[in-house]
Amino acid sequence: MAAGAPAAQASTFDLPPPGDDLVGHVQIVTARQQDTLLDIARRYDVGYDEIRMANPGVDVWLPGAGTRVVVPTRFILPKSWKGIVVNVAEMRLFYFPKAKPKEPGKVITFPVSIGRGNWETPVARTRVAAKLKNPSWTPPASIRKEHEQMGEPPLPAVVPGGPGNPLGLFALQLALPGYLIHGTNKPYGVGMRVSHGCIRLYPRNIKALFKVVPVGTPVRIINRPEQVGWDDGRVYVEAYPSKGKKGLVDRRLAVIRKAVQQEVARVPGRTASDIDWTDVRRALAQPSGMPVNVTVGTREASAAASSSNPHP
Repeated sequence: MAAGAPAAQASTFDLPPPGDDLVGHVQIVTARQQDTLLDIARRYDVGYDEIRMANPGVDVWLPGAGTRVVVPTRFILPKSWKGIVVNVAEMRLFYFPKAKPKEPGKVITFPVSIGRGNWETPVARTRVAAKLKNPSWTPPASIRKEHEQMGEPPLPAVVPGGPGNPLGLFALQLALPGYLIHGTNKPYGVGMRVSHGCIRLYPRNIKALFKVVPVGTPVRIINRPEQVGWDDGRVYVEAYPSKGKKGLVDRRLAVIRKAVQQEVARVPGRTASDIDWTDVRRALAQPSGMPVNVTVGTREASAAASSSNPHP
């Protein structure tokens, strides 16, 4: 359950007990006449791809009044519970603040946009080098040339800070030269591969992150389209679309098998013998971005049947 988060958000959670990896819960809401899936995604702190994968067959722009919408707010945490971790395959950021004395550890998680095409966000280990409020933007020559080729108005040499700045109102400058974690003046693009390599957040989310993340915080950018986690003795698989050969089910199955072996070694007394590999294969063939229980004999009710959370 969210720890102190408003009903229409899912961003801050208590860390699970030792040996477990999942936080949050899937929610079901009822779309209003004026809602798009993107409106609902933004309301609940999920991104475009997340809401789309969780609702196949639902019109993104006109789901329709009364349509039941799955909100994918259950997550397998990355294995590193330190600083900021960004999984580019998941398009999601996790921040693990230092625990306060006598209080449970927390994780704050937000959807992000990442680099597109030849501008892919790099896998790297870095840190927060500086915090920038109302940052200005100096478009590099490559981006200015791209704008011209697309027939768009020429970019100025420097875009001043303010509401119209593509970097938004807050930014965390990384020690990785040329890369930021920042806001945006186009929030409905969050959860897509649309940036020039930087990591974008919804405006309210970067504002919240900016307040709590100190300079020097370690940042790890990973690319994990397949994840394995445990919750209350059950094993879960979480899969995202993957490009190229790595997207083949057999290849991804081998990755999951290795991950399960590592998990079994990490937690004494656990075994991979009760895993339904048919369910694993199905989860990889039809990636939903949501944790899928693949433990033999422990089928869970569908999100639609098991949740009764009304639309706020």
